[in-house]
Amino acid sequence: MDEIDIQLLETMQRQPDLSQRDLADRVGLSQNACWRRLKKLEDGGIIKGRSLKLNREALGLSLVVFTMIRTRSHSAQWLETFRRHVSNIPEVTDFFRIGGDQDYLLKIVARDMASYDHVYQRLIDKVELDSVTSYFTMEAIIENRGLPLRAG
Repeated sequence: MDEIDIQLLETMQRQPDLSQRDLADRVGLSQNACWRRLKKLEDGGIIKGRSLKLNREALGLSLVVFTMIRTRSHSAQWLETFRRHVSNIPEVTDFFRIGGDQDYLLKIVARDMASYDHVYQRLIDKVELDSVTSYFTMEAIIENRGLPLRAG
């Protein structure tokens, strides 16, 4: 990637709704050159898709919970069952396997505590877990920030 690719990606992260013409103008390219670079970035797997950022507060989804999970089992079969189970819970917006004292980190978005409790009950229903610890957010200071593309 060169400087123009980085400018394209940074601009798209900040303003994903720009037309290709406006994007090309912002980075000093012709529209065709811009399209070719975007196509190359998509074909290379750098751009995985485009998405829309929604205002969760405006949608009534005011509760964000980070849930840490420790497991007893680490077999491939258990892991596949667990991944499938968690992936079928739409309130889980992010799901990571992590190192340290815990095994997994989930970001859960819900309307309120009762909605979160419903998610929690579904989470523990079908898969044996050692421990589940949840942290409830009070304020989102930075959320859905774009990726840092320049080494700092």
